[in-house]
Amino acid sequence: MRRSVLILSLLLTALLPLAPALPAAAGTARDPAPAGGRPIAWTPCPEDPAVECGTLTVPVDWDRPRGPSFELAVARRKAAGARIGSLVINPGGPGGSGVDAVIQEFGFTPELTSRFDVVGFDPRGVKRSHPVLCSRELAQRAPGPLEIGGQADFAALLAHNERYRQDCRARTGPLFDHVDTGSVVRDLDALREALGDRQLTFFGKSYGTLIGQLYAERFPGRVRALALDSTMDHSLGTRDFLDTESRAAQDSFDEFAAWCGRTRACALHGRDVRAVWAGLLERAGRGELTLPGGPGEPGVPIGVFDLVWQAFTSFYGPRFADLAGLLAALESGEPATRLPAGAGPLEETFADPSRIFCLDYLLPVRDHREYAAHLRRSARIAPDMLFSPLAFGMLLTCAGTPAPIPNPQHRLRVDGTPPLLLANALHDPATAYAWATAAARQIGPEARLLTYEGWGHGVYGRGECPTAAFDRYLIELEAPARGARCPAVLPDATTLRTGPPTTPIPGTPGYVLARMPA
Repeated sequence: MRRSVLILSLLLTALLPLAPALPAAAGTARDPAPAGGRPIAWTPCPEDPAVECGTLTVPVDWDRPRGPSFELAVARRKAAGARIGSLVINPGGPGGSGVDAVIQEFGFTPELTSRFDVVGFDPRGVKRSHPVLCSRELAQRAPGPLEIGGQADFAALLAHNERYRQDCRARTGPLFDHVDTGSVVRDLDALREALGDRQLTFFGKSYGTLIGQLYAERFPGRVRALALDSTMDHSLGTRDFLDTESRAAQDSFDEFAAWCGRTRACALHGRDVRAVWAGLLERAGRGELTLPGGPGEPGVPIGVFDLVWQAFTSFYGPRFADLAGLLAALESGEPATRLPAGAGPLEETFADPSRIFCLDYLLPVRDHREYAAHLRRSARIAPDMLFSPLAFGMLLTCAGTPAPIPNPQHRLRVDGTPPLLLANALHDPATAYAWATAAARQIGPEARLLTYEGWGHGVYGRGECPTAAFDRYLIELEAPARGARCPAVLPDATTLRTGPPTTPIPGTPGYVLARMPA
């Protein structure tokens, strides 16, 4: 098994969605002097001349604004009608490219694109903005969440992670230690100023909601509108982070099983879905579950982590019908889809945005005994899914990160902003609905939480109700009423306006399954 690293879309990868770090204590400087800098020199993007591309020079370390700098990549699709200003977006992750989102026409309605220049940026450490580079071979040596069998394995994990961090730091340079979201917030304010906007209008999805939350906390007077879709909770410690995520993963499985029970289109309709799933997990645990290889290639073993990962990512859509078909095919031993042929040799290095999460969330685990207790508790919370592969994957990826980190968890302290729109699905496998309600409570009277009573990750684009609510808020500054809710759209009956779920990087657990056509 290998390291599970997530890149967005966040969503996940998108997730989803960094300078003097936001202190966790009271007394954070609010609305400090703007960063300064020159306007962006725009030129047609190579990928699409209808979109303009440019760069913004920002400091590596905002505590040393005259020190080393780097170029933040930016893209802009200009408003088609009567322009209000700029709408800056982040599609999630960590690791999601805002530049790609703009070039690929993220999926906003004509009502929004006619009134705003849609602007995206690659956050520091991501893609075109000085990416964090790491050894692929080292990444592939890391154990998976179910491979830590004792204290010796746990100690080996910590030693490996330290070696991996040093490799990434050497390849990336000083920016490696400054990719936290607190610094991204300072970059975002510099971008707002360079765009010529007095106040910020922002849409963030998934991990991008953390950018919006921290911007509201640090720069409340510079906010015009913040629309936060599928909301992070940056107040969670290790146990609460793991438990809320495992509970969300199990909730999505419960919804999948219920959908199969009432839907004839489900390949497992009329059967005991949980029994089929349990049988596949047992076979995976014994090393007896495989996918066929391409022509002349051996079959690919599917471990427990891979199987759980595949179910988990299918809940993003949700793609219930695809998951049911895959499980039925795996059970019969005749998968309907074969893996594509290999893509050839992979490069020595790859861009790994997981460092962003590790500088935003300190999730300490003392030893194997404590780690095993977390796994056992998660299995009680999530008897079918066993654990959240997203949460435990990131826990192991960041294990051993030295404290203090620049952007540690803390309860939000937002005061003096206009109303802020938060939205979340009731049955989101990645950003748990409990996270959205917690973030709304922390923000207080300024928060307006819109509940989508359905499934999947991401709310914008799931029918007229939530989409119109976002549009009205961003254009007219009309926030939803308190307690507003939108009805569910049946799974597999909606076309989302946002991108696909985050997927693992090539060569990591779950990748062979993620490559299968949806």
